[in-house]
Amino acid sequence: MRSKKILIIEDEEGIRDILSYSLRKEGFEILEAANGQEGLMLLERNHADLVLLDLMLPDVSGFDICKRLSYTSRTPVIMITAKSDMLDKVLGMELGADDYITKPFDIREVIARIRAIFRRIDQKVESGQPTARETIHLGKTIVIYRNEREVLKDGERVFLTNKEYELLPFFVEHNRMVFNRSELLDKVWGFEYAGDTRTVDIHVQRIRKKLDDNHAAGSMIVTVFGVGYKLDAVVRT
Repeated sequence: MRSKKILIIEDEEGIRDILSYSLRKEGFEILEAANGQEGLMLLERNHADLVLLDLMLPDVSGFDICKRLSYTSRTPVIMITAKSDMLDKVLGMELGADDYITKPFDIREVIARIRAIFRRIDQKVESGQPTARETIHLGKTIVIYRNEREVLKDGERVFLTNKEYELLPFFVEHNRMVFNRSELLDKVWGFEYAGDTRTVDIHVQRIRKKLDDNHAAGSMIVTVFGVGYKLDAVVRT
């Protein structure tokens, strides 16, 4: 099995060195960038399995990089920020980040978060990959291709982050069943996730924004007030 490749985008050399040294010891292949432009260039030329992204970069905002990645790839992103303000964390999650870590951090926590993301992705591939092309029609305009992990709206590809993609088929598989936010965190994010239930609201809002019109699947994710969410849709395979 090939080593997972991690791109570290961090302008503080000391922190970048600690991350690089520790992750190499854990068997990961490492790419390093000291600023946003360098990080984007490395992403264009190399495949990365995960990005560790500092939000406070000297040139390109980490938020802008996170937003760009969410629309062009499904590479998981862990934000690293010196800020403890919850608004920064929420904004990062809205823009597509999978997790966040606040400086100063324990390197063991960073490694645990990275392994948790890779473990969830690997488990999805091993347990959920169909042997034949599986097509799901959702409402009148949405098509989900399970093999390719692709979603089309009116024939146009919709770029969903890893977690958005995992959340949408989960709703499809449990059509019209109501789940509270804690249940969704447990079933989609996994028990190791350290975030709070607002993460669920953010991801539901993002799916709605990307898919929503009067007939699309986004409007079919219904808020059940005081409880949580459900998908109420016509599903055809």
